[in-house]
Amino acid sequence: MAEHRTSLADPRAHADEVRGSVLPAAPEGTDLRQYLPGVEPERRLNDWGRSERVEGALDRTINEFLYRYWFRVDVEGVEHVPAEGGALLVSNHAGALPPDAPMIAKAIKEEHPRPRPLYLTVEHFFKGYPGFSMLLPKIGGVAAHPANVHRLLYDEGQLVLVFPEGRKGTEKLYKDRYRLRRFGRGGFVEAAMRARAPIVPIAVVGAEEAAPIFAHFTLLQKLTGLLYVPLTPTFPHGGLLGMFGFLPAKFLIRFLDPIRTDDLGDAPWEDKGLVQTVAHEVRTRIQENLVDMLAQRRTVWFG
Repeated sequence: MAEHRTSLADPRAHADEVRGSVLPAAPEGTDLRQYLPGVEPERRLNDWGRSERVEGALDRTINEFLYRYWFRVDVEGVEHVPAEGGALLVSNHAGALPPDAPMIAKAIKEEHPRPRPLYLTVEHFFKGYPGFSMLLPKIGGVAAHPANVHRLLYDEGQLVLVFPEGRKGTEKLYKDRYRLRRFGRGGFVEAAMRARAPIVPIAVVGAEEAAPIFAHFTLLQKLTGLLYVPLTPTFPHGGLLGMFGFLPAKFLIRFLDPIRTDDLGDAPWEDKGLVQTVAHEVRTRIQENLVDMLAQRRTVWFG
């Protein structure tokens, strides 16, 4: 009993006793980091929450099937995507649940001589959908904010994909297919100018037939609180899975010549007229190429 009281009275002696009997001291200079427990050792996330494991699993399964066998994607001009440094990719956008973004990313990965990851700017309203909002960052989705885009383009030298049509593009009816909506106020041009990054326009044919929208149920949208409730070949009568009921339309993705923004002088983003001029040029190039691609297409299903 007296021995026990002595140990408690001298904490250093007690600590030495514990270390000597339970946790032997490691030799000086030993790297102990390998012994630290990991919650999920195979999980790899970057600063944006992007997961190599989740993204890789989707790429090997769903995206591979859609790219190779369902949409049978043809790609033109992928060499226009810079092999290094930041670049802003700008594309047309349409369809009930647009499959264009993953197909563009897959095209760069499969066809480019130096494949690079692609980040996608997404609207803030996706935060209201818990499952979807958790998945998006893991596959490269980043909140559409100028600071995020600037960091990706300028600080990290990444590829960033934007859809200036936004929701107006995804809500477009089938009768209005391949007619580009207004490109907002040119915010994407300002972002590229501030980062001195080139703008690479992209024209995509196939998405509007793969996920066509024939009408909108506005009353049902208000009752459910969903972003929109479209009438498609498989939704709403096919349930939520009907939103993923893509038709096997033939995809053609054309990457166009880059538009430089590093030769426009100092602070070109402050010239609103110049910003709108560049935005109009990007939109015009995409629209003209869509018309050309549609004129050359023989059928929706076989290209």
